[in-house]
Amino acid sequence: MDKKECEAFIKSQLNKLFGKEGEWVQYGIEKISTQQLIGDCAIKLQEDENRIAEIGITISHLEQRKGFAKEAMLGLLSFLFDEKKLHRVEEIVDVENIASIKLMESIGFRQEGHFIENIFFKGKWGSEFQYAMLHWEWNKIKP
Repeated sequence: MDKKECEAFIKSQLNKLFGKEGEWVQYGIEKISTQQLIGDCAIKLQEDENRIAEIGITISHLEQRKGFAKEAMLGLLSFLFDEKKLHRVEEIVDVENIASIKLMESIGFRQEGHFIENIFFKGKWGSEFQYAMLHWEWNKIKP
């Protein structure tokens, strides 16, 4: 993605608000000490049932392995479960993304599915895991 595409994407997010079913909404993740954008998190409420959400988090490769993804994920889960009272949160992870898999499992997500060659990405077929957590599971493990 070049600079113009990035700017257009950011502008496309400005008027989006959390809560519209079936629409991804993305929020920046800022490193407070430098006030730099280091990643983003995304939320999509499932259509027809707004008590289930799919999420995703991306952290710049320069800022990985510093705890930012876990901090962002725990904040996101607190928002979705504690404030918005969702029933279920899901995340899809590339089977080759070992760091994300470890993050999901360290937080307490359950692996529920394994999709074999279900996505064509970067010129090849890839496989994904589906992880999920229910509200009552969050209540047992939340910090």
